[in-house]
Amino acid sequence: MRSCRPRQESGMNEKIIIIGAGLAGSEAAHQIASAKIPVELYEMRPHVMTGAHSTDYFAELVCSNSLGSNAPLTGSGILKEELSCLGSFILKIARDCQVPAGASLAVDRSQFSQRVTSELTKNPLITIKRQEISELPRDGIVVVATGPLTSTSLATDLTKIMGRDSLYFYDAISPIVSADSLDPQKMFWASRYGKGGADFLNIPFSQQQYESFVDDILAGEVVSPHAFEENKYFESCLPVEVLAHRGRLTLAYGPMKPVGLTDPTTGRWPFAVIQLRAENQQRTAFNLVGFQTKLKHSEQERIFRKIQGLEKAEFLRLGSVHRNTFIHAPTQLLPTLQLRACPQVLVAGQLTGTEGYLESVASGLTAGINAVRLLSGQSLIYPPEKTMIGALLAKITDPACSNFQPMNANFGILPPLEGQISRDQKKVVFAERARHAMGEWVRACLG
Repeated sequence: MRSCRPRQESGMNEKIIIIGAGLAGSEAAHQIASAKIPVELYEMRPHVMTGAHSTDYFAELVCSNSLGSNAPLTGSGILKEELSCLGSFILKIARDCQVPAGASLAVDRSQFSQRVTSELTKNPLITIKRQEISELPRDGIVVVATGPLTSTSLATDLTKIMGRDSLYFYDAISPIVSADSLDPQKMFWASRYGKGGADFLNIPFSQQQYESFVDDILAGEVVSPHAFEENKYFESCLPVEVLAHRGRLTLAYGPMKPVGLTDPTTGRWPFAVIQLRAENQQRTAFNLVGFQTKLKHSEQERIFRKIQGLEKAEFLRLGSVHRNTFIHAPTQLLPTLQLRACPQVLVAGQLTGTEGYLESVASGLTAGINAVRLLSGQSLIYPPEKTMIGALLAKITDPACSNFQPMNANFGILPPLEGQISRDQKKVVFAERARHAMGEWVRACLG
């Protein structure tokens, strides 16, 4: 493992280096410059382009122009309120560049990225350097915000610091559903052959139900790959639709195999089964085991809600499979976004294992705040776990996580509520609790 020398103390006039001018890096740069600290912001485009970007503008949105729902009782809505409370630079520009999109915050992509670039370029405390960084600086404070398409040379150097198997280059995500939206009467608790206790919720399928499900999967519309992606998959985590195309019984011998799972209503193994695994200790959210998929989101909701017990499922996250470079955050990052192996290096954006535009902004804002505090000798901080930002940071850096996958803002990552609260009121109470916790934290730590 390559060493990382301690930062040399040199007072508040020392600059902070940021690598990557995407959403996270741009937000971090603005936060640091707002604290009157010089920033060197490195962006390799246009000298080195990625397969996803088409311009040299900062914060270029490559997959969608939507920054999620504005509805206050959604994970995205709560996240926006918290970012607004913390004075997010990116969120303000997004609202200035908004285009009509129903309940969602969508932006004019070109106007948005040009505005971010202009604001940062004219800031006298931010020096823009258009060049690739192939190795992390070993002295001083650095924020790495190079995104899911981090260059091979920099990824290699990060691996030298963190150790082998610390970076992932492939992202296979299964859907997550809210526990209180399930019908457990149509499922049963069990582990295969009774090993480890009744740890999984199991949805049994008859042969007819299985055949209908396979028909739906085979007919479902899938997301076309981006230009920078190849249809290459690991055999150990193939999309369910790829498995289904290999043969009608492939799923029944793969993620839907019923062996060792006795249905208590029949006393026999079902023809096939879908297993749901708890995402947290409180069992407020469940993962559909082995159901990574490139089906369009609308198709996933339509098909999976046909399954018994999932008729009213609330999807906290939908499945996906795509090219993505990200750190194994549970073993490599602190909730303050410092590298455990190199505490003067902070990581932000999708490289941390956050999923989504505004989630990247939230990590960039946190990294910017902590870079300033690190430089000034203050203790590093992050919002409490009752907030959406705090819960997200705690989730991706939880050392107890044994099956790490990128995560976005959703109610399933928040600590459970106390007392008996109806399902209709839960989101209201979650939102109120998060708002109160963020307000208290801002007054105590940033006021």
